[in-house]
This record gives sequence, C-alpha cells and structure tokens, in this order.
Amino acid sequence: MWSTVLIVIAIILAIIGIIGSIVPGLPGPPLSWIGLLMAFFGRNIADNANKITVTCLIIWLAITVIVSILDYTIPAKFTKLAGGTKAGSNGALIGMIIGIFLTPIGMIPCSLAGAFLAEMFQENKSAADAFKSALGTFLGFLVGTGMKLITSVTMAYYIVF
Repeated sequence: MWSTVLIVIAIILAIIGIIGSIVPGLPGPPLSWIGLLMAFFGRNIADNANKITVTCLIIWLAITVIVSILDYTIPAKFTKLAGGTKAGSNGALIGMIIGIFLTPIGMIPCSLAGAFLAEMFQENKSAADAFKSALGTFLGFLVGTGMKLITSVTMAYYIVF
C-alpha cells in the first residue's frame, strides 16, 4: 500500500516539476528530484526491480543543483551580453506572468514584449537597442527554461518507467 502511495506522489511531483520548469515561482527540477526519491523508496518497499539506484539519485541531485544554479546565472549573463538591464529582466518576468493568464503560448510574446517595453520606457533606450536587449533577456530565459524542462522531463521518465 505505501509503495503505491509513494509512486503516486512521485508521479504527481514529476508532473508539477515539469510545470514548474516553465511557470515562474515553482522549483521544477527540485520537485522532480523529490519525485524521483519517492519513486526510489516506493519501489524498494514493493520489492520491485528498482532501476533507480542510489548512484542515480546522487547524479540527478547534482544535475538538479547545477541546473538550479545555472537557471539564475545564465539569463543574467545573456541579458548583460545583449546590453540589457535589470529592468528588462523584470519586464520579461512580468510579461511572462501576464502571458500565462492569456494562454500558455502567450508567455513567449508577452515575455519578449515586457522586456522590450521595460528597456524602452524605463531605461530610455531606442527601439532598436531595447529590442536587442529584450532579445538577449528572452534568449536567456529560453535557455534556462529549456535546461529545467529537459531535466524534469528526463527525471519524470525515470519515475514512470
């Protein structure tokens, strides 16, 4: 019984982890890793042939920590390389949050628009400079989100299969 409960919790955490890789404010990969841990214990209790080993858990924990750290540093690096500012990063985040309420796909153009508008109006940049900065900010966001998504989806695969 406990093994089934732990496996169900693991699957729920894997789903939330995937969602959290895209939605700001939810720590996607850490939630997925906790799901992986729950699946490990659930399969050990049930005496199943557990394909999740302690080594696997440690490796995925290291990957989760690295991806979480990079998620904070890569977008800032992309923003800085493109001449963006903190205002552009904040604008991208606000735009993405607004975009979530429009449609899941709306996050992309709203994030780009938020960064562009913040750079243009708050930092008084020309449209061309604001667009370059917004594009850098947006690309940084995409790279960070992509890393988190790949990590969470791969852990979900281990949890389910």
